[in-house]
Amino acid sequence: MWRVRRAAVACEVCQSLVKHSSGTKGSLPLQKLHLVSRSIYHTHHPTLKLQRPQLRMSLQQFSSLTSLPLRKLKLSPVKYGYQPHRNFWPARLAARLLKLRYLILGSAVGGGYTAKKTFDQWKDMIPDLSDYKWIVPDIVWEIDEYIDLEKIRKALPNSEDLAKLAPDFDKIAESLSLLKDFFTTGSPGETAFRATDPGSESDKRYRKVSDKEKIDQLQEELLHTQLKYQRILERLEKENKELRKLVLQKDDKGIHHRKLKKSLIDMYSEVLDVLSDYDASYNTQDHLPRVVVVGDQSAGKTSVLEMIAQARIFPRGSGEMMTRSPVKVTLSEGPHHVALFKDSSREFDLTKEEDLAALRREIELRMRKNVKEGCTVSPETISLNVKGPGLQRMVLVDLPGVINTVTSGMAPDTKETIFSISKAYMQNPNAIILCIQDGSVDAERSIVTDLVSQMDPHGRRTIFVLTKVDLAEKNVTSPSRIQQIIEGKLFPMKALGYFAVVTGKGNSSESIEAIRDYEEEFFQNSKLLKTSMLKAHQVTTRNLSLAVSDCFWKMVRESVEQQADSFKATRFNLETEWKNNYPRLRELDRNELFEKAKNEILDEVISLSQVTPKHWEEILQQSLWERVSTHVIENIYLPAAQTMNSGTFNTTVDIKLKQWTDKQLPNKAVEVAWETLQEEFSRFMTEPKGKEHDDIFDKLKEAVKEESIKRHKWNDFAEDSLRVIQHNALEDRSISDKQQWDAAIYFMEEALQARLKDTENAIENMVGPDWKKRWLYWKNRTQEQCVHNETKNELEKMLKCNEEHPAYLASDEITTVRKNLESRGVEVDPSLIKDTWHQVYRRHFLKTALNHCNLCRRGFYYYQRHFVDSELECNDVVLFWRIQRMLAITANTLRQQLTNTEVRRLEKNVKEVLEDFAEDSEKKVKLLTGKRVQLAEDLKKVREIQEKLDAFIEALHQEK
Repeated sequence: MWRVRRAAVACEVCQSLVKHSSGTKGSLPLQKLHLVSRSIYHTHHPTLKLQRPQLRMSLQQFSSLTSLPLRKLKLSPVKYGYQPHRNFWPARLAARLLKLRYLILGSAVGGGYTAKKTFDQWKDMIPDLSDYKWIVPDIVWEIDEYIDLEKIRKALPNSEDLAKLAPDFDKIAESLSLLKDFFTTGSPGETAFRATDPGSESDKRYRKVSDKEKIDQLQEELLHTQLKYQRILERLEKENKELRKLVLQKDDKGIHHRKLKKSLIDMYSEVLDVLSDYDASYNTQDHLPRVVVVGDQSAGKTSVLEMIAQARIFPRGSGEMMTRSPVKVTLSEGPHHVALFKDSSREFDLTKEEDLAALRREIELRMRKNVKEGCTVSPETISLNVKGPGLQRMVLVDLPGVINTVTSGMAPDTKETIFSISKAYMQNPNAIILCIQDGSVDAERSIVTDLVSQMDPHGRRTIFVLTKVDLAEKNVTSPSRIQQIIEGKLFPMKALGYFAVVTGKGNSSESIEAIRDYEEEFFQNSKLLKTSMLKAHQVTTRNLSLAVSDCFWKMVRESVEQQADSFKATRFNLETEWKNNYPRLRELDRNELFEKAKNEILDEVISLSQVTPKHWEEILQQSLWERVSTHVIENIYLPAAQTMNSGTFNTTVDIKLKQWTDKQLPNKAVEVAWETLQEEFSRFMTEPKGKEHDDIFDKLKEAVKEESIKRHKWNDFAEDSLRVIQHNALEDRSISDKQQWDAAIYFMEEALQARLKDTENAIENMVGPDWKKRWLYWKNRTQEQCVHNETKNELEKMLKCNEEHPAYLASDEITTVRKNLESRGVEVDPSLIKDTWHQVYRRHFLKTALNHCNLCRRGFYYYQRHFVDSELECNDVVLFWRIQRMLAITANTLRQQLTNTEVRRLEKNVKEVLEDFAEDSEKKVKLLTGKRVQLAEDLKKVREIQEKLDAFIEALHQEK
């Protein structure tokens, strides 16, 4: 009432002013009257025009509920007649003031709700700093032991109470706008109720126009708001990335002493690496989730993966197949943007172009190495870890592109091989299929969509990605076709989500930042987004990576525990099988068995150095004589012994020994030494060790022995030193004592008896069995043997007549023997007579030489006198002494080379071979085989998988 009373006073003041000025300067303009007075008492004035400044709103609340500014409500003019009675103006004024009160109260309530909504949204936008709890000192986490934080928290007002206290600026602005319209001037009698006239045609027409414009403005405002959110989100993520990078860099420098735990995605990647090597022969298949990237060749799947990894890490080619084997990429957070392979310690800095080029070359080399001869693609997986600040944590597998036609240069089965590799990865019920479709080509030309539909017909784990949308929007006549593709209406394939991305302008030298800027600029101006054919959350690779990461971790949480339970059951079965089959043996896998065999082999090589010098020299001397005895007897001794006098004998011997030493003897000695070393090494490697012998190592030891021997080369200078030593030894003729003389005679007798025995065997094979063997063993001679026997008997008669007959038959003697045989009815050939004579004379000569050895036993006295005034000449004994001494000196020299040099070099070669075998997994699988090895190998892998799965599950629960 005090407001009404105040308005009345103001009106009286206005009237007094009008009366006071009516007689002097005319009427006072109504614009100078009080505002309330004009609206209530002077509505009948025909020239009344309220010229008040328009109320402008500069305050805009940033939230998800932001809407366009309200248009000024235009009220159609309603004219009322003049009413002389003013008895109802207090009621009308009270009604308007009450309406203003309700508007203010409604704005306060709505503003509280909006403030609460805005508070919750900003709270969700704050980055999750739970991973950085270790940055805060431990005393902060223990402060709850001293202060009751829960009690303090309950005493503080919650977000809803705070939201109630905050005003809603949108509602206040709307109320002020209505209040402005309430006091807007019009024709006499015009009031706020003029908008309630339902019969105004102009008002209806205006509402239609304003609704259409308002929808357009709302759509445009919604698009700008979404883009604004996107920019703010990118800015916050960039700041978060810099903060995490700074924190991790400080931790690398050792500022924080809290031990940094292995990241969750790295633990999961290790599980997948172990599973990839596991042979699923116990019905335990790998069903852990992976993001499988499939698509037609040149569809842009590699570019999408690079955008997610934020680096150009894959080799590129214009139309050529570059992805020749699956590449498993594990994305994780780290202080630096680097990449490294699973089996290598080298880090590639992805911020440097030279490292990126080196990484692409390395991936291409590994792919070509995996591809076997005669093939184009390989199922072997290359494991690559990419770390960097702000990367989404997940595991992606880039597969070779699906092709429709096998071109020249490809293997005939390339198409089928690619299909089998893709199916092997997609048939995993928990694999997330990232289906890449080229938007710049006709959808009907796609092959991969049918394949994906077969593997995931209900689309429960498929995410569809349309690439090259910029080209699609430019080339496609009907934009609705792109909408049909994105919405999955053009394909029979179903999917969880549909995304549209742009992966650059087709220039391979574009950076990731340039591609991201181009993609954002394109979608800001794209008609597809402005016309709502695409939703804002369906575009850009950033939104795609976020969606894929969320889907990936959802799949992981749902399936990892079930997979762990299946491996627990498999482990129990394997342990039971081992206990029943090998109760007294340790569970050694292939690597542990190899280490055990390696130690045994090295011990056996070391045992070579423990062989006594005497044993080495005896073996070397005996082996060397066996190798050179034929040459000494046949080429040196026999030709010299058939001479007429001692001078000629010695001259012939010296010449032949010199030739032999210069050309053959050193080489023969080195060969003998090397073969002796091999024999001793083989003996130590292969001889059984009693109860400790394990035949599972036999194939490995044999392979190590052969490879070590193949690699071992004797010292090149050994022959030169041996030549000098052997030449000096053979030049010496001075026998110092009777013991050496007797040793030489004994050596000569052994050599001649061995030759005589060989000759007897040769004659027996030539003439057949004698009468005793024929009678005891019922054997008969052949016709040829009978001829040889008759010829032998005839030649023996000739030797009995002339025991000093020379080594060769004269032609007349051959004729005589042939005629004598023909007279007895035996037809013989001259060559047969010569062959038989060689063996018969050889036996006669050797028997004569042995008799001469007996005579020379007492010839040492004549040797000391140089056989002066003696009919006994024992030059052949001196020759054999020279040979014997040369053998002893050579054996001693070779023994020194063996023990000082060659055994160590062989041990080094064995170590190198073992190191090479240790790095060659295929070689170990080939050499260490059997049910026992495979069972231990499977048991170890299952245990390792289970332990890693348990650790991962525990870390996953802690992260929750």
